[in-house]
Amino acid sequence: MIRTREGRFRPLTAFEAVPFVRSGTPPQRSLATPIEAIRGIIGAYGARGEPMDGKELEGVPLFEGLSRKQRDHVARWADAVDLPAGYHLADQGAFAHEFFALLDGRVDVIRDGVCLVELGPGDFFGEIALVEHDRRTATVTAVTPVTAVVMHARDFDAMRAEFPEIAERIHEAVHARSPRHQDDDTES
Repeated sequence: MIRTREGRFRPLTAFEAVPFVRSGTPPQRSLATPIEAIRGIIGAYGARGEPMDGKELEGVPLFEGLSRKQRDHVARWADAVDLPAGYHLADQGAFAHEFFALLDGRVDVIRDGVCLVELGPGDFFGEIALVEHDRRTATVTAVTPVTAVVMHARDFDAMRAEFPEIAERIHEAVHARSPRHQDDDTES
């Protein structure tokens, strides 16, 4: 799959696919390590092939209160991907390129080898490193097959700029989850 100027994905033509076919390089196991991370996951496991429907965002608390038109607008910035159990969606210490919201399935969030929490449908992650322009603070691994909304950093920033209510919810999550802010809370 290749991303078009409009932000959608289409299959590669035979001419475009030749370098990929000859390389024989297997797909990466983690979204966090390759430079073209989001394209790698969508190419390997597939965006669903059609534009994401804003209706899929209804079950995600982060998007509560948005009108259907607003959810449709957010959906244009995102892709839905289906990932197998055991897949690493983020690796602690890696550079951040994307934000995730779970539509289905469960993931473990692990920091320094300790499982902090299990997230499920409606939960989101990946915001800390994007907001703080830092590396990933935890590893996130699919416990079950997962369907997730994936948003590239540029689109994540555009969403935060256009929807202040979402930006505020994200800010609250960053403050509650970030190890940097947790240290501040224990001193007061």
